[in-house]
Amino acid sequence: MFHPRRTLRALLLPLVAGLALIALPAQTAQAASTLTNAGFEADGTGAAAPSGWSEYGDTGASYVESGGHGGSYRLTHYSASAYKVETYQYLSGLANGNYKLTAWVRSGGGQNSAHLALKNCGGTEQRTDLPVSSSGWIHLVVPVAVTANQCTISIYSDANAGNWINVDDLTFTSGTTGLSVKGADISSLAKSEALGGVYRTSSGTTGDALAILKSSGMNYARLKVWVNPADGYNNRTRVLAMAKRVKAQGMKLLVDFHYSDTWADPGKQTKPAAWAGHSYSQLKTDVYNHTYDVLNALKAQGTTADMVQIGNEINGGMLWSEGSTDNWSQLAGLLNSGYSAAKAVSSSTLVALHLANAGDDATVRWWFDSAAANGVDYDVIGLSYYGYWHGSLAAAQTTLDDAASRYGKAVFVAETAYPFRLDSDDSLVNQIDTTGELVSGYPATTAGQTAWLRDVMNIVEAVPNGRGLGVFYWEATWTAVNGNGWDPTDSTSGNGWENQALFGFDDKALSAMSVFSHR
Repeated sequence: MFHPRRTLRALLLPLVAGLALIALPAQTAQAASTLTNAGFEADGTGAAAPSGWSEYGDTGASYVESGGHGGSYRLTHYSASAYKVETYQYLSGLANGNYKLTAWVRSGGGQNSAHLALKNCGGTEQRTDLPVSSSGWIHLVVPVAVTANQCTISIYSDANAGNWINVDDLTFTSGTTGLSVKGADISSLAKSEALGGVYRTSSGTTGDALAILKSSGMNYARLKVWVNPADGYNNRTRVLAMAKRVKAQGMKLLVDFHYSDTWADPGKQTKPAAWAGHSYSQLKTDVYNHTYDVLNALKAQGTTADMVQIGNEINGGMLWSEGSTDNWSQLAGLLNSGYSAAKAVSSSTLVALHLANAGDDATVRWWFDSAAANGVDYDVIGLSYYGYWHGSLAAAQTTLDDAASRYGKAVFVAETAYPFRLDSDDSLVNQIDTTGELVSGYPATTAGQTAWLRDVMNIVEAVPNGRGLGVFYWEATWTAVNGNGWDPTDSTSGNGWENQALFGFDDKALSAMSVFSHR
């Protein structure tokens, strides 16, 4: 039902599909300082060229039709044959300064390129690519610095036969956007290196994985901490050592407290063995002391944590059963113990609460409403978002936007990842290893992985009022290395994640890493 079609209009003869769009033609005389017909409502169905807009290239592939986001109509790019087309509007008489374009979009995917752009504004052209979203509308933002009193708003497709996009309800206003967090979880790195793991630049030069990530634009590292893990990794001592390396690269640090000796997630929140018999009152003290101990030791060595997670994917609470969501008042007490400890060490450290499933707005609402009702203190909201498990990009955007607005907090994607291939580099079957598990429009290729990370960053950047902090890519350095498997109690366990790392099976940096240089 969402497939766009030409309606009530004559087919315009397109230019040759391979035409390169090198330059815009002379600007029209109707230039203005505000967007005209920004919702494509002025003409009705079948308008070949929307009022106030110009077209260039295969103009038959750009037209207005019914089915708008807000009003009755939308702009569509579509043709049954390959096409390149640009729909654009030139603004003049602008006061110099920072501006941002917003738009609601959908795309069936498959294009060589489909993007919104701000160009000829006096500086570097800014682009935001359209995510693949064939049903739900997604809003995007493009910021630019206008230094020449003018700017061109561009909607561009370089598409294959049958590809389509919808665009609607644009705004062009003063303001700016960007992401302050462009990070990765690198919790597996120290053990990988100790067992012989090697990391290379894209050209094949062996190097420090952290330095390679930093050079690609990463500015934040996430490290999990377990209380007394079986293999001795991801404990206080190891986190302190890795924190020195993170800070030496000029990066910020997020410490992710699991409050367990092993993996904590929505399905398991097992108390550390040392705390197993403790009362609820003692557990509150345990949480405070452990949190304070790790963070104070980091501060003492000059590597103060910039952000802290009190718990990991705590949809059902933590430290079960005492800290289960079945007993919110007790869970609140445990969370506030962690918050108090973090702030006692460093009042400027941001305290995050982290849930899984960014595609489930109802659960996130229920959880944070309950946290508010029980007086839980926190600064920011982190959500895991794996598209093959957690629903569409549009659903994730709805949740992020709602959480930011409803609770007045900044939000970030605490974990995301995507495969660049489906086969394994070790004996363990991968978590995602069939085409049927993939997100539609995002193949298990280096290009598909790159597009996924880029598009997740784009929806976070578009969170209104600057409340989208950024994204952490999960376990970027977890390549297949004997002994560095998923189970800290079993040195023969494999890794089901190496096909989603940011280093390939040849240990070379993958192209998705380049997305860290996102504005």
